[in-house]
Amino acid sequence: MEYIIIFFTGIISTTLGTIAGGGGLISLPTMLVLGIPVHSAIGANKVSNTVSSFSSFIHLLRQKKINMKECYWMIPISLLGGWSGGYIASLISADYLYIIAVILLLFAFVTSLIGKRDFTGENELRPSKISIPGLYSIGIYDGLFGPGQGTLMFYLFGYLKVDYIRAVAYVRLATFSSCIGAAIMYISAGKIIWGLTITLLCGSVIGAQIGVRLAEKLNPVYIKPILRAVTLAIIIQVVVENMR
Repeated sequence: MEYIIIFFTGIISTTLGTIAGGGGLISLPTMLVLGIPVHSAIGANKVSNTVSSFSSFIHLLRQKKINMKECYWMIPISLLGGWSGGYIASLISADYLYIIAVILLLFAFVTSLIGKRDFTGENELRPSKISIPGLYSIGIYDGLFGPGQGTLMFYLFGYLKVDYIRAVAYVRLATFSSCIGAAIMYISAGKIIWGLTITLLCGSVIGAQIGVRLAEKLNPVYIKPILRAVTLAIIIQVVVENMR
């Protein structure tokens, strides 16, 4: 039963995460509620996101919504950020990491409430004093914990006046890159529960394909209220469960 829940969680969280970011705000708390160790839950997210984000990016690349010449430089920056965050997380005990996880969940949720996006521009993302440190910092956040990373990326790209579908592609490429770095750290630290991780990965790949196709048609404003409500409900559930 646990693995069935994880599979469908992967579909739902990655579908929403592809469209509007914040999918990890659903998948990670769900795994914590099921009693999965926090390091293993985060590691499962990193490994599954590596594959699912790449699959959705490839779809947009094939549809010619984006080209590699405009975004290849993002890969080393996000990869280094993810590796740095994963290394920091590997040095923190499970108890402390859980406390940090709850704090970051609340922070990401509040950020989703106050953040504004503007995807009316048609700019490509270029290396700059804002984009480079922004990508690296969010990469660290993704490697350290993860949930809300996609949402923060959308805020960054919206601020830089990138159009929506291109922003979706950038977010998926950055997620792929940072998750590779973080996944390596969690795998080498022996934190991965492979049965759980593969189950989440299968659901996430399906969700990524659903999400990227919906993103080509939908305005993300319709997703945000649903994402916020689900996120708040799960945060409350996680806190209540761990206060017992």
